[in-house]
Amino acid sequence: MPSNPNRIAIVDDDDALRDALAWLFSTRDHEAQSFASADAFLKDYSPDRFGCILLDVRMPGMSGLELFQKLKEYAYLPPVIFLTGHGDVPMAVGALKDGATDFVEKPFNDNDIVDLVEKSLAADLEHRNQWQARNAVEIRLESLTPREREVMALILTGRLNKQIADDLSISMKTVEVHRARILEKMHVKTAMELAALLRDAGVET
Repeated sequence: MPSNPNRIAIVDDDDALRDALAWLFSTRDHEAQSFASADAFLKDYSPDRFGCILLDVRMPGMSGLELFQKLKEYAYLPPVIFLTGHGDVPMAVGALKDGATDFVEKPFNDNDIVDLVEKSLAADLEHRNQWQARNAVEIRLESLTPREREVMALILTGRLNKQIADDLSISMKTVEVHRARILEKMHVKTAMELAALLRDAGVET
């Protein structure tokens, strides 16, 4: 299945509920995919396949709460909305404290759940873009050598090449070479652009 972060996942062992939700979302021009169990959902899961996950708390086999814990092990967690019966509300509230987006108590209002899912999809798009940007910067940082990381740290403090050379007991020419390689690997042209890149991505060096 190709990636589509706007797709909605419905994970619930109730066949009628899954079909009703899939039809509801289709009437609002949203693509949804249904799964009868946590195991079926995990079989080919990756974080880039779904922008929102509707997850039943109680299911045979692996429960929704157990599945949620497994989803948290991935590098990125899309919004998870729990579907709960009245008796499951305390568990759903606990899941909220653990990182879930929200919960909806059965039976639910169609408009309410569509509104909640659409807000979650919009939030996912923003957070996913931030995560992807941060991940791209982190990959670039990993390409730096330990010495380049040292030089970069000093560049970011505003130290001049001669000062960096003195700090590290190396020649100024060597500093210039390191600086050029750092800027090239980080895909920026100046120290100011480098600082802005790291700041905007929220990456600590």
